[in-house]
Amino acid sequence: MMMTMMHKDEQEENKEEMMDSNNKAAWLVGIKNLQIQPYHLPPLGPYDVKVQIKALGICGSDVHHFKNMRVANFIVKKPMVIGHECAGIIKEIGSNVKSLAVGDRVALEPGKSCQNCNLCKNGSYNLCKKMKFFGSPPTNGSLANQVVHPENLVFKLPDNVSLEEGAMCEPLSVGVHACRRANVGPDTKVLIIGAGPIGLVTMLAARAFGAPKVIIADVDDHRLSVAKDLGANGTIKVSTSIQDIGEEVVKFHKSMGEGIDISFDCVGFDKTMSTALNATLSGGKVCLVGLGQSQMTIPLVAAAAAAAREVDVIGIFRYRNTWPLCIELLRTGKIDVKPLITHRFKFTQEDVEKAFETSAQGGKAIKVMFNL
Repeated sequence: MMMTMMHKDEQEENKEEMMDSNNKAAWLVGIKNLQIQPYHLPPLGPYDVKVQIKALGICGSDVHHFKNMRVANFIVKKPMVIGHECAGIIKEIGSNVKSLAVGDRVALEPGKSCQNCNLCKNGSYNLCKKMKFFGSPPTNGSLANQVVHPENLVFKLPDNVSLEEGAMCEPLSVGVHACRRANVGPDTKVLIIGAGPIGLVTMLAARAFGAPKVIIADVDDHRLSVAKDLGANGTIKVSTSIQDIGEEVVKFHKSMGEGIDISFDCVGFDKTMSTALNATLSGGKVCLVGLGQSQMTIPLVAAAAAAAREVDVIGIFRYRNTWPLCIELLRTGKIDVKPLITHRFKFTQEDVEKAFETSAQGGKAIKVMFNL
């Protein structure tokens, strides 16, 4: 009897290993070098679920890793599975999972915190120093056939929210968290600098939060056109020259009328942050969202700058507790992210390479999406 039981256990283990060997992922193995290779998953814990990934978007940080093997101080030192904006279908659940079932369509929040440090206990789990975040070294990401993830970071999608929209909850969360941090509401007029994917979702979130007027600035005519189509009240083309700040601030004030209460810098350069500080009304807020430079030199104490006018400078890092709200905004139609998805690719070696090159080149590409 014991021999028979052992034989059955070995059969189950071999079956699981065989199933796992069919799981493939996109591994970043060098600069601009992605390879689809086997990805062996960790065992399914009692509070974990196994998700078949069906939709995954390419983020700006993914592109930085692809081009440079690093984002700021996050350095890729060994082969790593890339990707983190994802949604899929539950294939298996752990023994203690209660809120999800096999077959559920879900969106995944990609960061797993320690849940024990003071930051986590106080609710700021996104700042946890032990955070394990999909596709941020050294943690493997989710551009794979299947992944294992904790139940509490997996959210069921309503019937009228697609898997692609579920994957878009991740970038949308950045915009939602930024608007929460800056207290956007019906009495705040908003300037957004940068009409890339994050600038656009921040604009959508600001409108959903009730901002009566949102204008957006960028160097690219096409992206400004997209912003206008998505509901921006005004668009302004700007330059990369720091000498143009004064002239651009006049344009912003003229477009806004009564002045700018909150500015979001979704780029993150000396020029864009200086422009935001100069454009914002005394007593207003500037929220730094983009991280284009690792160090900045900005006018905080000049007579017309932030300190003398009590302009609050705040920052954000990713997001926290945003998925339920993002899903509700999508379900009710208060936010429509579908127009942001400009390119779609399959999960093949050729398409993975094309998709990342397309995203890296920019141009008319806003959100590049994989359909697995």
